[in-house]
Amino acid sequence: MANKIKSIEELRKLRDQLKQGTAVREATSTRIIVGMGTCGIAAGAREVMQAILKELADRRIAANVETTSCIGMCAQEPLVDIAQAGKGRVTYGNIKPDAVPRLIDEHLVKGHIVDEWVIARLLPEGIV
Repeated sequence: MANKIKSIEELRKLRDQLKQGTAVREATSTRIIVGMGTCGIAAGAREVMQAILKELADRRIAANVETTSCIGMCAQEPLVDIAQAGKGRVTYGNIKPDAVPRLIDEHLVKGHIVDEWVIARLLPEGIV
């Protein structure tokens, strides 16, 4: 059984440790975020997410795959964001499962943004 937190100071210490771990993970990792609101699901986001997980596993690429709810761009679903440490975040729209191998190859393996699918970029120097 885990130890119980007995004081506010212990709680603060735990919070600081968790924040530090999160900061390290964000500074060194790749995050792939798939829009899974009802609009995304209706547009095929589940299949896109399955294709992403399969492609990452097949290529043995380490990335954190996450989901998010609707962000209001329903006409652009399925939406896929790729956020890489030091490289910013790119939002891709209208991604279908058969586009996933190219997206992973171009963006993650080769380091090229697939411009024809880009909806927004939040790069280290700002929004582009």
